[in-house]
Amino acid sequence: MIYEELKFSPAGDRMIEVELGDEMSFDLNFIAHSYSAAIRDSAIGGFIELVTELASLQVVYDPDLISYDDMISELTAIYSGMGKTDSLELDSRIYYVPALYFDPWTEECVNDYRANVGVKEEDDPDFLVRLNGLEDRADLRRTHSGTDYWVAALGFWPGLCSLMPLDPRCRLVAPKYNPPRMWTPKGTIGLGGAVTCIYPDQTPGGYQIFARTPMPTWDREQRLRAFHDRLALIKAGDRVRFQPIDQDEYDYIDAKVQDGSYEHPYVDYQRFSIANYHSWVKAITADGDREAAGD
Repeated sequence: MIYEELKFSPAGDRMIEVELGDEMSFDLNFIAHSYSAAIRDSAIGGFIELVTELASLQVVYDPDLISYDDMISELTAIYSGMGKTDSLELDSRIYYVPALYFDPWTEECVNDYRANVGVKEEDDPDFLVRLNGLEDRADLRRTHSGTDYWVAALGFWPGLCSLMPLDPRCRLVAPKYNPPRMWTPKGTIGLGGAVTCIYPDQTPGGYQIFARTPMPTWDREQRLRAFHDRLALIKAGDRVRFQPIDQDEYDYIDAKVQDGSYEHPYVDYQRFSIANYHSWVKAITADGDREAAGD
């Protein structure tokens, strides 16, 4: 649920943990990011920075400039002044992420795990098809790429984003590996719980994996233009749309990345209204109910 009153707790001598609720939902995450934006805009004396997560945030402050109690008072006042949820809007870029579904690299990774770490009776894509009641791998590709994703949080590794599907008809679920993999190819697209992620580098991981993108989302060397002012491409509050590609297109994009000429496809003039989103979800849900009833 979304708490009626915020829960505060100290997280060291200069950090405050702020809990907004105990569910993993789009509405709660949208409120968390709207609240974070309001805190940044408020210019509280002594505020340093904050980190926003799925249902909470951590606020870093200077105790020499503002006390713990006074910071809580400021944070409470900001939250109280935000207004009703449906009045909230946020700037939200959208990135178009090319994705090669059922690629050879993730298949190799799963086979390596099966041979050296743990027993897996099914390949990850086939497991997702069965678990989510889909027809086949083509249906999995259509479903997964059939929605925009909300960037709910960043973490675990620089540039790794947690993505929530905005179209409820495209919601997929999956358990994580147990034990996790020792390695995952850079650019792998995976699913854990109801969250999709893009692995920004070769890292350990536990999500079910089924696609790979040649488009970098993190670059420590900052070679491409999109990384000239930051190491991580995507930020919380952005959106992602996966675009299925074939092997030839993958190789073409990868060559552009390697020679430094690749331009990340995105739109930077979007504003996301939660009221409009709620209206859209209500409309498509009503349409689905009518179709199910045979109207």
